[in-house]
Amino acid sequence: MNLFRKIFLSGCLYSGLAMPVQAQDAQDHAGLHRHPPQDQLLHEKFYSTWHMPDNPSASCCNDADCYPTDIKYIEGNIYARRREDGKYIPIPPEKVERNRDNPDGRNHLCAPPPSSLHPSDTVYCFALGGAT
Repeated sequence: MNLFRKIFLSGCLYSGLAMPVQAQDAQDHAGLHRHPPQDQLLHEKFYSTWHMPDNPSASCCNDADCYPTDIKYIEGNIYARRREDGKYIPIPPEKVERNRDNPDGRNHLCAPPPSSLHPSDTVYCFALGGAT
């Protein structure tokens, strides 16, 4: 595990938002949280400074938990596609970012992968894209 990841995971563990290291390593190998090279720095900057809309003292973490995503509306509610299993999960209104623009006009979700470590369909943060 490289030094950056140890520091990042320590910070996320402190805030209670870290993914299990095994799951993170599996994602690294699968390339699931990688952005296109031209977008990587843009997303890292956005995610590393993003805080929960309903709890501004808590970080959304960064690109270990956050990624661009597809959405759909069901009866006026937003559902975002979780990357690990493709399930559309409900976005609680208090988790929607309203005070900051996202980096690229796309929808962005910060959520842990499905596991027994988090309540079902946990959402840390969500930013609605401008093109939807």
